[in-house]
Amino acid sequence: MGTESKELVEIPWYMVNYVLVHGGNIPSETWNRLTGRNTYPPGTLLGAKVWEGTKAYLESHGHRVFAPTLPDEHTHTLNDHIDSVCSILRASDLYTVILAGHSYGGMVITGVAARMPERIRQLVYIDAALPDTGESLFDQFEKGGVNPLSFAGLEAAQAYVEKITFDPRKARGVPKTYVLCSKSEFVTVTAVAKRKIAAQGGWRYLELPTSHVPMATMPQRFYRMMEMLANS
Repeated sequence: MGTESKELVEIPWYMVNYVLVHGGNIPSETWNRLTGRNTYPPGTLLGAKVWEGTKAYLESHGHRVFAPTLPDEHTHTLNDHIDSVCSILRASDLYTVILAGHSYGGMVITGVAARMPERIRQLVYIDAALPDTGESLFDQFEKGGVNPLSFAGLEAAQAYVEKITFDPRKARGVPKTYVLCSKSEFVTVTAVAKRKIAAQGGWRYLELPTSHVPMATMPQRFYRMMEMLANS
């Protein structure tokens, strides 16, 4: 009786695919001040580096994590950013994605989910904009009764004033989580999102007693919370 030799190929298995979308490009000086450490040299913009700790933590728990740096918000549109994230999902053939957006990133993930709801396992808004169709990021500030230009470092960048257009029915069945940072300087803006999800129902709502950038000021608790979402 002959024997058949088969080569065993180990296929990597990942519990969950995470795609993490940052908000406005945070200056290194802001990050260093929030963390109390001179981690990055002055005069640089961090982009997706804000997710480095989160990414490392999630990967250490067996997940696969994508954290792209979005093109410059001054020379690219909101639609460009949505296209960029959609391209990542297609190129890597990602499904069962936990798609998380921080701050302005809430605008981006809203657009992505409306285009590709079948690929999204859960949407996570981290102290983020939660727009209706026809609204811009700056419209969210105005709904909160504040002038967006009154915040230091916030400018009328092209991506921030572009109004998003999407069909809200597309992602209606996707589970959604909102994480509100109660010590954020943008509490008047996120209060708009809080009222909206309370009226809609069906959301998971979480709070962290920290700044607008929880990955800097409450990292370990934030990492654990993000990993917990994989089991929900």
